[in-house]
Amino acid sequence: MNPVPHPTFSRPAFTSRVVPVIVITHPNQAVPMAHALLEGGIDVMEITLRHAAGLPAIELVAKHVPQMHVGAGTVTRAQEMAQVQAAGARFALSPGMSAALVQAAMASQMPFMPGVMTPGEVMAARDYGFSLVKLFPAAQAGGLAMLKALGGPLGDMQFCPTGGVSLANMSEFLKQPNVAMVGGSWLTPVDVLEEGNWSEITRLAREASDIANHN
Repeated sequence: MNPVPHPTFSRPAFTSRVVPVIVITHPNQAVPMAHALLEGGIDVMEITLRHAAGLPAIELVAKHVPQMHVGAGTVTRAQEMAQVQAAGARFALSPGMSAALVQAAMASQMPFMPGVMTPGEVMAARDYGFSLVKLFPAAQAGGLAMLKALGGPLGDMQFCPTGGVSLANMSEFLKQPNVAMVGGSWLTPVDVLEEGNWSEITRLAREASDIANHN
């Protein structure tokens, strides 16, 4: 019998293969945005900690839109792991990986996707127990060429490339056998959020969802 994997190393439970990377500047944007994304077929939000509104936004989505899998992005310090979990995040992502972050994730027993950029970092993540990692920044790391190169020697690892992924190229990324999902900020443009144009968010989500569902 195979041992049950530690929750930290498990894949988050959302089904979408497109992860919106969101910088929220006003917490009141969070709930209508969550509904707009769900209407467009996307059941996940990566709300980053790049702005002070991030934590309260996570809390609002977790409380009022339970069908949305809300995750915390840009988690770079160990103490932030407990903070985002307390706010209601179901998983966490980071642009990088450190021993302190991994230990904090394991203590929280919350799924965690660390960021990697080089083969050595991918191997280090695998040694910890991760099988799904965030390739970031994907464009600077080599994009599709890097993912194809990693598929040979590290074929047991899955990736979520983020940074340089767009509507125009997401299909090519999703066709790669070692790409589980892609992340990107094009789904939630800052100007659209500021305007509260939720129908446009739904349109962008549906556009991306349709492409993802055909790969």
